[in-house]
Amino acid sequence: MNEEPQVVLEQQEDYRFHIRFGAQPSVLVADESPPLGGGAGPTPGQLLVAAVANCMSDSLLFALRKFKQQPEPLRAEGRAEIGRNDAGRLRVLAIHITLHLGVPAARLEHLERVLDQFEGFCTVGQSVAQGIPVHVTVKDSLGVTLKAPPLLAPV
Repeated sequence: MNEEPQVVLEQQEDYRFHIRFGAQPSVLVADESPPLGGGAGPTPGQLLVAAVANCMSDSLLFALRKFKQQPEPLRAEGRAEIGRNDAGRLRVLAIHITLHLGVPAARLEHLERVLDQFEGFCTVGQSVAQGIPVHVTVKDSLGVTLKAPPLLAPV
């Protein structure tokens, strides 16, 4: 993929922006949550989490389809862990993504190999992970956890 992502943001009012993606005519509205903004759209933090979750979903789907597997429909959930840094400023401290396969694990071949490798091919997730820890969990359609992040050491 030689695609260079281009976005254009235009302020509408206060913290509300219209976001255009490349030459596409559609517009996404982004806004900060109250009391700072009006909550008219996703926050920048939510957009960041959505980008990582989308990329991880794409990477998992691609890896499974490489082995001619059909895991659909996939579903992803994500959340940003927000906290203060040493300077007391709010930061995204970690991103937590849970990917849900649309079928039981037993129906998928080469699943262990896919689960060991797919994260490394996620361009956005791996780029973000250079500065923010990204924790990925994968579950099948029965709710069985197939992959979980390693337990974090107590602080």
